[in-house]
Amino acid sequence: MGNGVQTTLKSSVRFDGVGLHSGRSARMVIHPASAEQGIWFRRTDILVGDSLIPARWDVVEQTPLCTRLVNRAGVSLSTVEHVMAALAGCGIHNALIEVDGPELPILDGSSAPFVQAILSAGVRALPAQVRAFEVSRPIRVETNSGWAALAPSDRLGITFHIDFPDAAIGAQDKALDMSNGAFVRELCDARTFCRRADVDAMRANGLALGGTLENAVVVDGDAVLSPGGLRHADEAVRHKMLDALGDLSLAGAPIIGHYTGHRAGHALTNMLLREAFATPGAMRMVICDAGMAARLPGVGAALDEMPAVA
Repeated sequence: MGNGVQTTLKSSVRFDGVGLHSGRSARMVIHPASAEQGIWFRRTDILVGDSLIPARWDVVEQTPLCTRLVNRAGVSLSTVEHVMAALAGCGIHNALIEVDGPELPILDGSSAPFVQAILSAGVRALPAQVRAFEVSRPIRVETNSGWAALAPSDRLGITFHIDFPDAAIGAQDKALDMSNGAFVRELCDARTFCRRADVDAMRANGLALGGTLENAVVVDGDAVLSPGGLRHADEAVRHKMLDALGDLSLAGAPIIGHYTGHRAGHALTNMLLREAFATPGAMRMVICDAGMAARLPGVGAALDEMPAVA
């Protein structure tokens, strides 16, 4: 929908699986929501106290392996990035997501199952205009391992560079204009990935307990251990771009600007949002006219353009 109005799902969609890091069973339902609500999560297993968690950058707890949200009562929810990317990539502005535990189901390690369900349910227009955050001046943050930046643009673009010692991944670069349904066509089926040595180390520390060769791409040197191999030769950098879209969507509204990540991850993207919102004049909220809205991620997303996923 490119006419500048907010959207939600036409009907609820449900998912059952396990959490990647906890290994616990997880049930999740995405419900339609009214205009101006935005994206919220609710922990249905929390029976006393505040169970609602906003999908917002300022409640992100810094973790290296996933994006975790924590509300003021200390209630947390992990691994939200894949469903957030799916909602942004399908153009959904308002939803209530119920989860019965501390981590979302990992499913196949990509956003494809979420996208399939959302687009199958359908997208409904709401009686409110779309607002977006327009990047007005360049912002950059960096650490010893990488950097991330936002620059002015008339649409959301993502450029990413990764470099891993394993020959199965190596150095990869990709740039995409995220308008015209690009997320659904190019990124949604890219799975999370890790090195075999990292998996062993994480499990020794009680992490990745729900990880399998079916819900992550596991590499060891020049070998891809997951059955069927890669969905794309550059699947790793595509997944990094998927994560970036999910983390950027925690701004609370679509971003109009160009994101560049150089060996960046969840923490760096969140640092970038924090810096952008803390810098006077760096971001300004705008009401999208039809032309601006037509260039937002999700406009033009079509179910029949999803890649075939084995």
